[in-house]
Amino acid sequence: MKDQIHDDEVEAAPPCTLVIFGAGGDLTHRLLMPALYNLASMGQLDPGFKVIGIDRADSSTEAWANDLTNTMQSFTKDRTAEFHPDHIDPKAWGFVRERLTYQKGDFSDEGLFNGLAGTVSGNALFYLAVPARLFGPLVDSLGRAGLLTETGGRFRRVLIEKPFGHDLPSAEALNTTCLNAAAETQIFRIDHFMGKEAVQNLLPFRFCAPIWERVWHREAIDYVEITAAETVGVEARGAFYEQTGALRDMVPNHMMTMLSMLTMEPPDRADAEAVRHAKSRLLAAIGPISAADCVRGQYTAGRVNGVAARAYRDEPGVAADSETETYVALKLGIASWRWQGVPFYVRTGKHLTARRTEMVVHFKPPALELLPPAPTRQLLLEVDPEPGGVLEIAQKQPGLGLRLAAGAMQFSLEGPSPHASRDGYEGIFHGAMRGDVLLFQRADAIESGWGAVQALLQDPPPLDLYASGSDGPDAAAALLAREGHSWRPLA
Repeated sequence: MKDQIHDDEVEAAPPCTLVIFGAGGDLTHRLLMPALYNLASMGQLDPGFKVIGIDRADSSTEAWANDLTNTMQSFTKDRTAEFHPDHIDPKAWGFVRERLTYQKGDFSDEGLFNGLAGTVSGNALFYLAVPARLFGPLVDSLGRAGLLTETGGRFRRVLIEKPFGHDLPSAEALNTTCLNAAAETQIFRIDHFMGKEAVQNLLPFRFCAPIWERVWHREAIDYVEITAAETVGVEARGAFYEQTGALRDMVPNHMMTMLSMLTMEPPDRADAEAVRHAKSRLLAAIGPISAADCVRGQYTAGRVNGVAARAYRDEPGVAADSETETYVALKLGIASWRWQGVPFYVRTGKHLTARRTEMVVHFKPPALELLPPAPTRQLLLEVDPEPGGVLEIAQKQPGLGLRLAAGAMQFSLEGPSPHASRDGYEGIFHGAMRGDVLLFQRADAIESGWGAVQALLQDPPPLDLYASGSDGPDAAAALLAREGHSWRPLA
């Protein structure tokens, strides 16, 4: 297992077989294949690399490969796609395509797994691109068929997408199932936000520049806000979203990932497990969030980017009297010396006025303000759509007198890359193949994330409505206003 978090030279992944359960699904088409294509373009896949795609549909290797090829080509014409290259390099895609094999299979059939045990030899990754209800049964079947047994120096690893459980008890049960079938070192729990360059860049940003560490604590920071705002609605996923909602979908995973990277203590060592330990300790210090510190919202009809948008309750697959939230805002605290007394505000929602994922650190005023109050004193760290940072400072306006205006110092959180159209799954695949756990969640971190919101899942606060195309419900602004704080406007 690789443990160092830095490389003088990135090594290509070792040979392995990637088995994808859910080969015909949206995740495989939209994210997994583009990531494999990019890894092939970077020369990071071994010639011995193979892909076995398994799904219930009648198909063939040629039909599956043709379908994936057509999807890859369609991305070149879709500027809204997460993966949008100018063209598909035939050599790189050909490398992936010629290694594809399709197999029809019933995930509940023990014969499928016994057959795989006779087919798959050497190193193997098992990717569960399936509904969450199948995670436990699939891991159990892989274990009983001996597919997770590591002998003769080979590795066997399982990649599990979110949501990892739908509450704390189910997450604990899924962790138990996984650890009955394999070791913790074989379970790679995915939060694709860790694959984003801007999120990974928080490590060097915080710990390679002493200037930040000197002010990264309760004595200098007034409050922090973390936002993941979307302009899209639930689209065709209404039936799924009805059972999930914004709280389950985003907070215990993506929002907690950003929070932990922003606030964790310096790792004890320069290795991946030390980073994961620091993140887990931070998440364990978050107390249960009360209903008084939670706002749940649901979008009504409105206009998003100038286009008419229907209400959530009018979406296909959604109940006419649905109480599912499409927006959630939270106030939480961290019980540690560094952060005691600093409020953290988290919000995420759909059909909002702008698409933006960002973290904003608001600094306290100086002990003695010799000059007029500064118009702003905050640090913006943007993850999407344009990764980067802005330190907003006060500066003198040109001319006579001493009048202050807002100034800005800008920097990048994503360096230039010849493979700019990346979706974050390249690092996930490459890390799993090399045994690098840096981008993956540990069992205790997953359970701490669910534990923080469990009380809200059991007894959710009332629902507030907000118009599509707005910044969210008025109650979310009031959540901050009661302590004299405010959200950074989305637009």
